[in-house]
Amino acid sequence: MNDPMVMQLMLVDAFARQPFMGNPAIVCWIPDKWPSNDWLQRFAAEMNQSETAFVGREGEHFRLRWFSPVTEVDLCGHATLAATHSILSWGFAERGLLTFQTKSGQVTAEPLEDGMIRLNFPVESAIATPMPAGLTEALGTRSRVVFVGKNRFDYLVHLATPTDVSTLRPDMLELAKIDCRGVIVTAAGEGHYDFVSRFFAPRVGIPEDPVTGSAHCCLAPYWSVRSGRTRMLGYQASQRGGEVRVEVVAQKRVLISGKALTITTGQVAVA
Repeated sequence: MNDPMVMQLMLVDAFARQPFMGNPAIVCWIPDKWPSNDWLQRFAAEMNQSETAFVGREGEHFRLRWFSPVTEVDLCGHATLAATHSILSWGFAERGLLTFQTKSGQVTAEPLEDGMIRLNFPVESAIATPMPAGLTEALGTRSRVVFVGKNRFDYLVHLATPTDVSTLRPDMLELAKIDCRGVIVTAAGEGHYDFVSRFFAPRVGIPEDPVTGSAHCCLAPYWSVRSGRTRMLGYQASQRGGEVRVEVVAQKRVLISGKALTITTGQVAVA
């Protein structure tokens, strides 16, 4: 009988400056042959985090896949940040530019001198669209809606004030009926934040995501056009909360930066 394959495991808080903030993600290192898609999905459901990242070597680069508890997803920022942190912590790569092959093409990550990790992701701009039936009611907002748009993943809803965003109490059952991965709700920020946001994705098993890197592929170009700035600081106003530094590069790429912290490590055997 063959010995089981043993995978390294790490729980990481991404976009967090201290433990138990930001967005937690499980990272699994695939040392050899990849398990079946069914096993990957079942394991992600067992871990029950908003995302579980599976990563392994593929030539000179890395292969990276992301799973929510119920489905594989095309793009995830916080789990990429967590995967980069894990690879460096395990010593599977030297500090420098890491390149990942993903369902959304090639993305890169680079550790910075200040302890941040900078991701290079594609822009996912939202195109103006009518408010879909039922979305206003599902969000439970009475705020003035400034803008509604949609990209290939999500709806973007711009509300009048940061308080309108922070006080939302959506009906998740109704929100799950909206035909999209998730709904980004945003407003102009206050103080040193250029904008605030929240992200709801009950349709893919994530009622509210604490800090969503991929949503900032949409938020960054949206607020860059309105503010005239290419470098901004956003705050995702979930219960855990997290800061995301963004920079729009030639309206084609978004640099997304944040910190990551190891919470616990372990192993899992795949028979």
